[in-house]
Amino acid sequence: MPEFEISRLLDTDTVTVRNVRCNGLCRHRSAEECAAATQLVFPYRGVYMLFFNADEGYQISHPVDGGDASLSLSLSESLLSELAPRALLSDRGKIGFRRQHLRIDPRAQALVALLRHSLENQAVEPLEAEGLLLTLVCRSLGPRTTHEPSATHARRRLADRVKVLLASDLSRRWTLAEIAADIGGSPVYLTQVFQQVEGIPLYRYHLRLRLARALDLLAEYEDLSALAAELGFSSHSHFAAAFRQAYGRSPSAFKQSARRA
Repeated sequence: MPEFEISRLLDTDTVTVRNVRCNGLCRHRSAEECAAATQLVFPYRGVYMLFFNADEGYQISHPVDGGDASLSLSLSESLLSELAPRALLSDRGKIGFRRQHLRIDPRAQALVALLRHSLENQAVEPLEAEGLLLTLVCRSLGPRTTHEPSATHARRRLADRVKVLLASDLSRRWTLAEIAADIGGSPVYLTQVFQQVEGIPLYRYHLRLRLARALDLLAEYEDLSALAAELGFSSHSHFAAAFRQAYGRSPSAFKQSARRA
């Protein structure tokens, strides 16, 4: 089985889009790699986007079983410099980003999912796809969706440990006491640290993590009640209400849109 499966979904003078899947066999840090061009990467199962800068080394690890999958965008330097807020860009010669990741909002997540299905099914014209992709980049890099961390390195590491724990078992209905017992520290301290680092409450992050997974799996499920149960929701109605609040439509309506795409 290959470590990576990469398929090119769109390639124009403006943007190149790839669907990248990794089987996740590497549980520890990989050998250092280097990106040929600056890439904006949108994981299907997360609530963030990643930046890989051109000619800068990076390493990858998979602390959670199941590997990962993402939509990878490469834009021309002129477009990136026009779209990205100056505060996010580095001062080096080639255009790149100061940070490694940013959190994105639910509507950006939904747009990623719809674009992926549309491009895979060849149900969108290149011009429309380019417009939607630029909208996605603007929304993801804009001030409404970003969060500038103000916590110490130790607190960020603690929040990262919590995120890995939550992602390791999405179907589990975690309690604060269980998380604190696994991570170490008091429930009050963990909730305060997580809020400071991520800018949202821990419970809301966990909900968004499960809903992001739902976006990735919706097209594969005929029985949405089974999907709701797999992701730890108490009922289909609970799942549907949370999904509608986050993405502006019901799971069944989103699934129909993805199938038409």
